[in-house]
Amino acid sequence: MSLSAVCRRAVTVTAGVTALTLGLALPALAHVTINPGSAQQGGFTKVAFRVPNERDDASTSKIEVTFPSDHPLPFVSVKPLPGWDVKVTEGKLPKPVATEYGEITESVTKVTWSGGKIEPGQFQEFEVSMGALPKDTDHLVFPTTQTYTGGEVVKWADEPKADGSEPEHPAPTLKLTPASAEGDDHGHDEASAAPLTPSTTDAAPTVAAIAGTDSSDGTARLLGGAGLLVGLAGLVVGALGLRRGGRTS
Repeated sequence: MSLSAVCRRAVTVTAGVTALTLGLALPALAHVTINPGSAQQGGFTKVAFRVPNERDDASTSKIEVTFPSDHPLPFVSVKPLPGWDVKVTEGKLPKPVATEYGEITESVTKVTWSGGKIEPGQFQEFEVSMGALPKDTDHLVFPTTQTYTGGEVVKWADEPKADGSEPEHPAPTLKLTPASAEGDDHGHDEASAAPLTPSTTDAAPTVAAIAGTDSSDGTARLLGGAGLLVGLAGLVVGALGLRRGGRTS
C-alpha cells in the first residue's frame, strides 16, 4: 500500500471517530437547564428555563414545567414572553406544608408556555421569579416536558444521580446553598443592598480638601506675582530717578 493511500485511510478513520464522538456528545449537551443553577436557601430568586431545540425537522411548540410539591413555593410569578401564551396552574398539595409564611395547602404545580416556536438551531429562555426557597433541602427539581410540532414529546424528568453522573434526560435542577452570614434571607441584590463603605463616605471631604488646597495655592501664586510686579515697578522708578539726578548735576 502506498504512503498516500495510508494517509487517506488515516484521515478517513479520524474523521469517522470525530463524527461519532460529536454525535454522542451533542445530545448530552442539548438539554433543558435552569439558569442560574444555584440560589440561597430562604431567599427569592429569578431563574430562566433555557430550552434548546434539538430537532432539525421540527420546532418546539410547548413547554411544561412542573413545580415541586414536597417543597412548595409560596410566591411564583412569570415574565411575559412575546409570542407565547403562559398558563400558571395551581392545585392542592398532597399534604399541608408548614413554612415561615404559614401552612400551605395550595401552590403552583405547573407553568405551561405554548403558542410560540423555537426553530431548529435556536433556544429560548422562560423566566420565572419565585420564593421563598426552602431551607430544609439542598436542591429543587423541575421536571419539564418539551413538545415538538411533529407531535414528539420529550420528558426531562430524571433526577440527579447519587454518583454525580448525568442521567439520560436530566430534569432542570436548582441547587440551594446556605444563606451567607452577612446577607439577609431574602436574596436581595448585593449591589443595591450594600451599605456605604468608609471610602464612599470619605469621598466628599477628600475632594473638598483637595479643592481647598488648590485654591490657596492659586491665591498665593497670585499674590506672589503681584508682589513681583510691584518690586519691578519700584526698580524702574528708582532707575529713572537716578538718571534724572545725573542729568541735573
